[in-house]
Amino acid sequence: MTNISERRQEIVGEMVGEGMPRFWCPPLTHYTAGGAVDQDRMAAHWRFMAPHVNAFLVPGSTGDAWEMQDAEVRAVVDLALKLAGEMGARLLLGALKEDAPATRRGIEELLATLKMKTGEDDPIRAMKASNVCGFVVCPPRGSTLSQEEMGAGLESVFDLGLPTALYQLPEMTDNEMSASLVARLTDRYANLILFKDSSGDDRVALGADGPRGLFLTRGAEGGYAQWLHETGGPYDGLLLSTANCFPGELREVINLLEGGKVAEATALSDRLTQAIEQVFVLVGGIPDGNPFANANKAMDHYRAFGAGARSISPPRLHAGIVIPEEVILKTGDVLESLDLIPERGYLDR
Repeated sequence: MTNISERRQEIVGEMVGEGMPRFWCPPLTHYTAGGAVDQDRMAAHWRFMAPHVNAFLVPGSTGDAWEMQDAEVRAVVDLALKLAGEMGARLLLGALKEDAPATRRGIEELLATLKMKTGEDDPIRAMKASNVCGFVVCPPRGSTLSQEEMGAGLESVFDLGLPTALYQLPEMTDNEMSASLVARLTDRYANLILFKDSSGDDRVALGADGPRGLFLTRGAEGGYAQWLHETGGPYDGLLLSTANCFPGELREVINLLEGGKVAEATALSDRLTQAIEQVFVLVGGIPDGNPFANANKAMDHYRAFGAGARSISPPRLHAGIVIPEEVILKTGDVLESLDLIPERGYLDR
């Protein structure tokens, strides 16, 4: 196991350069009125985030990964590679598929893109030349799958030998990996470099038989300060959908904790939690999309357009509908009550 841990640290060092980033974002995918990926809007959004969070998962569930067709994934990945190159950002590329064979094909297709764009035939050189740290996968989908079946599927993916992050997302996979399964995979595969948990149950991080020596990031929203090591929490970092809207504020939570200012970090964390909990309730009735994407699109509307956001048409979802105006207006009321609406948005600058 020691050799596995040492090799994992070597892989992280090779792919990341310095220590693993503590703060990651799965960016929203913005669309034009006609449904195409809005590249200009996405570039402006990335520039807004980049001073505070410069490590991204593309596409994640917040970026509509589960809803996208292959051509749409390629368009978003192509843009992310371009923006990461311009900004010096780190990338994890999502291969979020229904089963292990589709996940393997997804990784192979992404890798072929990297090789083509860089002219590098070696997988690791192609990834490094593209600012890509690894690929992100979920367990196979299905509520009746056993831990052994999930493990077998994941092993076939990790056997590719590529740096890979593992994502606990029961809202989409209809199952949940146990702490012991993640620990077994951690002990066997040095190329498993990061674990993200968006379940909100945190059983892997809190489990007595959970993984040791694996970089753990929390994706569930709320209570940010309490979950990091500085306050006794089990997580090394955060990989958050709300980094789309509050990159500076969430970075400040981490900075305050690192500076020993726990009370200040907790106060800011609690303020953000109030906003997020209320907006997640507001989007609960939207029939399409997922709450991570829908809530963040509603809040991002105000971060993008500032005080004038109420007079701007609501954002489009992947399914082709727009967020209801009532939801947008109520979201504005929530953010205004917590002093989270800028006078000028990032599209007004």
